[in-house]
Amino acid sequence: MHFVNAKSILTPHSMNIYRGCSHGCIYCDARSKCYQFTHAFEDIEVKQNAPELLETALRKKRKRCMVGTGAMCDPYIPLEKNLRLMRSCLEIIDRYNFGAAVQTKSDLVLRDLDLLTDINRKTKAVVQMTLTTADDSLCRIVEPGVCPTSRRFEVLCACRDAGVPTVVWFSPLLPFINDTAENVDGIVDYCARAGVKAIICFGIGLTLREGNREYFFAALDRHFPGLKQQYIKTFGTSYVVSSPNERELMQRLAQQCRKNNIMLGTDSVFKWMEEFPGTNPIQPELF
Repeated sequence: MHFVNAKSILTPHSMNIYRGCSHGCIYCDARSKCYQFTHAFEDIEVKQNAPELLETALRKKRKRCMVGTGAMCDPYIPLEKNLRLMRSCLEIIDRYNFGAAVQTKSDLVLRDLDLLTDINRKTKAVVQMTLTTADDSLCRIVEPGVCPTSRRFEVLCACRDAGVPTVVWFSPLLPFINDTAENVDGIVDYCARAGVKAIICFGIGLTLREGNREYFFAALDRHFPGLKQQYIKTFGTSYVVSSPNERELMQRLAQQCRKNNIMLGTDSVFKWMEEFPGTNPIQPELF
């Protein structure tokens, strides 16, 4: 890892404290060259002044809003356990009465459940957990550096018990690996039992472009011999790689979500997450 002093942190209502990741997910789009990393992906850039920048930005805002994090880099990578920058940022969000929408794959988020619960009590907090693979043994291959799906289910249950709403990212689904009816049913079952509010799914497939394609194909060679050739034959160099079973599986997912009263979508779920309770402007302090 290496430390930097960033110039800003919110763009406009989301932040990334770290740049790079150690989870090792074989499909990671953030490895794509279009993001112009100037350092190795695992040499994580730490924005050491993130809390100070966040406090300055929130103090200047005229209206309170949801502050999101985790879109480009998981805020709960192992480094966070000791650095505690995410916790410091949540303390600031709590102090200034903003909302928080946190996206992660890590059970380290439970360390900060006290703050998320307090934020949710006063305004709104949402924990977003990625679940792609119901089978733990396959999950450990696809997402090797992070806790398995069964543990993430426990995190969702803990949030439910604390009254903090949750959203599951069911994405990406990898053609010929976990694009199965059994996997769809298993993920929805986890969501239903954990009382998940909504599922975000961009379709049954993934995206591949220069940078993450090579990393993904190398992982296929290690763990699924011969599958890289099937990908090349089926999809060529397409950016969007959709499962041959996409239509049936999306129908199945929609049916299961309706059955279990789980919101399913993308824009509609994002709109709900971004909704902040109350729209009154922040009143300036007189003293």
